[in-house]
Amino acid sequence: MQMTTVLVVDDEPIVRDVVTRYLEHDGHRVVTAADGNEAKDLIERDPPSLVVLDVMLPGGTDGLALCRWIRSSSELPVILLTARGDETDRIVGLELGADDYVTKPFSSAELLSRVRAILRRRELDRATGGATVRKLGGLQIDLGRHEVLVDGERVHLTLSEFKVLSLLAEQPESVVSRRELMQHLWASEHVGDEHACEVHISNLRRKIERDPSQPERLVTVRGSGYKLVEA
Repeated sequence: MQMTTVLVVDDEPIVRDVVTRYLEHDGHRVVTAADGNEAKDLIERDPPSLVVLDVMLPGGTDGLALCRWIRSSSELPVILLTARGDETDRIVGLELGADDYVTKPFSSAELLSRVRAILRRRELDRATGGATVRKLGGLQIDLGRHEVLVDGERVHLTLSEFKVLSLLAEQPESVVSRRELMQHLWASEHVGDEHACEVHISNLRRKIERDPSQPERLVTVRGSGYKLVEA
């Protein structure tokens, strides 16, 4: 497997050094940036495999703004580093398209497990070149091309959103629990904060529903989970 490159964006030198050491020991090439503008230059010059991004950055481009900029033109996976207890930043980050978050202070094992899970999903998605196209009413999901059409129009999904949608499409009309979705998302029994699942579902509804406030395709089964239906 080709060596992966992880971009670490944090204004604290100690954090950059520690995270770099973790990732390099795990076999990744690491590049670092101390602010959003430097990170943009690195991404445009040599796009990495994944970005580990601190929410609190100096200057005019904070972590959330940088995440928004990345997601406006790329499916590049993003893991946010957020302060403990700062739930607002975590929710906003996921809504902007971040794939996951880790709260500071964090352990090396926690960060590496998140990085490995996202990179593993990316490799698995690339390996499904001959996968089938799934259709459900006006929704069409091409697993091989990582493409989703809604009523004939292509919509952009993050890696995590696509993973959630593809699992629901495998079992149309069947209820999938939040825990099942998160286990599938991370390819692990360890699923972290299941609240992230609700944010991914909300993001998906904004992209595939005619009226996200009254979902017809991705519906909630109260107390059980979610299901994808023809509409």
